[in-house]
Amino acid sequence: MEPGDERRTTDSGIELQPVYTADDPAARGFDPARDLGEPGEYPFTRGVYPTMYRHRLWTMRQYAGMATADETNARFRYLLDQGQTGISVAFDLPTQMGLDSDHPRAEGEVGKTGVAIDSVDDMERLFAGIPLDRVSTSMTINATAPILLLLYELVAEDQGVASTDISGTVQNDILKEYAARGTYIYPPEPSMRLITDLFAYCGESVPRWNTISISGYHMREAGSTAAQEIAFTLADGIAYVQAALDAGLDVDDFAPRLSFFFACHMHFFEEIAKFRAARRMWARIMRERFEAKDPRSWMLRFHTQTGGATLTAQQPEVNIVRTALEALAAVLGGTQSLHTNAFDEALALPTEHSATIALRTQQVIGYETGVTETVDPVAGSYFVESLTSELERLASDYIERIDAMGGAVRAIEAGFYQDEIHEAAFAIQQGIESGERVVVGVNRFVDADEQPIELQRISESEVAKQVERVRALRADRDQAAVDAALAGVAETASGTGNLLLPMKRALRVRATLGEVSDTLRSEFGEYRPSY
Repeated sequence: MEPGDERRTTDSGIELQPVYTADDPAARGFDPARDLGEPGEYPFTRGVYPTMYRHRLWTMRQYAGMATADETNARFRYLLDQGQTGISVAFDLPTQMGLDSDHPRAEGEVGKTGVAIDSVDDMERLFAGIPLDRVSTSMTINATAPILLLLYELVAEDQGVASTDISGTVQNDILKEYAARGTYIYPPEPSMRLITDLFAYCGESVPRWNTISISGYHMREAGSTAAQEIAFTLADGIAYVQAALDAGLDVDDFAPRLSFFFACHMHFFEEIAKFRAARRMWARIMRERFEAKDPRSWMLRFHTQTGGATLTAQQPEVNIVRTALEALAAVLGGTQSLHTNAFDEALALPTEHSATIALRTQQVIGYETGVTETVDPVAGSYFVESLTSELERLASDYIERIDAMGGAVRAIEAGFYQDEIHEAAFAIQQGIESGERVVVGVNRFVDADEQPIELQRISESEVAKQVERVRALRADRDQAAVDAALAGVAETASGTGNLLLPMKRALRVRATLGEVSDTLRSEFGEYRPSY
């Protein structure tokens, strides 16, 4: 065998040829009219907007959550001053799990992975001085997504901003929590009810809000391949659309506000092809499977975050290079919104310095490289179009298998997603340990004299203040009004009405996130996986 002739594959198992030409099978079967189209037109392979970044760059977001609302507000305002164009909120684990900061199960976790939000008072501090009609806010929150959205809406109202004028996204994707991440609270059925209740509520009251960000990111971070990330994400999307239809909603009333969230890892061309394949598949699913009529319902609009799992604790400054390449792939793949990881995030929450470098990475790509001047510059590449078609084929095969199991919920309950992700993650780890998969600074080009870097530290005194704040709030409010409002939440939960209105009433009278979540726990129970 000649050097360079050995078999090479992507992480999805797609065999890579040394050279791609018009005579390759994938190229011969490629129909530009059917598979490519024009930018901004079905099937949106080339992007969801005709002019893409020539008209406007993607939204530049830097994910931030710094223990307390005051600290996080300071980071948001700093990043906005540095040219960030959207806010992205990271919440701590108790907030994600519906626990107040003084709950026994929250001890040791308050403020550790993001900001602690217990009440409308905390949300007011989080956005103090930030006009909510002039920023787009993304909130990475799932089981408690309706609560955080309502708190945000209440703060906007207090600012004098109408609900019709606020814009942003809640992740609100519970299925991937069961499959890969674990921050679920309730069983699947009531969790799906909360999701579709939020769809209906926003359709009437918060029309500019993206009601879900169907997320492949966390499944990819857990070890899935690019093909699995597409398949499992779109299968979850199918489940949400069907649940909304079953709840009596019209597809074209809610589908234009669906959005997606993908990772971008290190196989540069496979990642570009992944985004193009996902757009094409979703367009066909929505038009053919669900018979959506509005072209906006066919569009897969998505946020991208560079790969946290690709960052290394060793030689962390090298992560700047990894992040830049992943961000460039996301841009060439047509993302609408982008978060670039800071180089120190394998070790701690980012410092102001590392977050600024991550933001500057996006700005250099957007303003200096010229890649934004032409829409979909990779279109027609024999290699990229071949990868796009192969990823579509692999992902479609997975979706057929999931459909045969009864859909995403049944597949997750049976452990199918989890088993496939674990096998893929194991294969990656084997490759790293054997040295077949090179990770610079980890298994090759190791620096024995590496120097430590300065890390962001969480102040324990600030955590203690957060605990005291939630206790002081309970002592200072109208408890009778809170009790009555929570009883209204329980009554609605036991029936079939939309839960968001009684939840909003409870939060307005300063019920806490944990109290509203506990009320729902008493009606719905908590989920315990059986696989």
